[in-house]
Amino acid sequence: MPDQDQAELRLQAARLRQEHEDYDAAINAMITVGCDALRIQRMKKKKLILKDKIIKIEDQIIPDIIA
Repeated sequence: MPDQDQAELRLQAARLRQEHEDYDAAINAMITVGCDALRIQRMKKKKLILKDKIIKIEDQIIPDIIA
């Protein structure tokens, strides 16, 4: 994989990690305030989707190589 493609993937992964952390902070704030459980559940689902995207990108950067 060319260095430029790998750099773009790393940048995209970093953005998604930051967004994942933002969702985590928002969820914690919603729990503290006592927000609607359905809204919290939806936020958690979006957070899990982001985590899956991060894992897929990281797999593209560092593929599994059976030695």
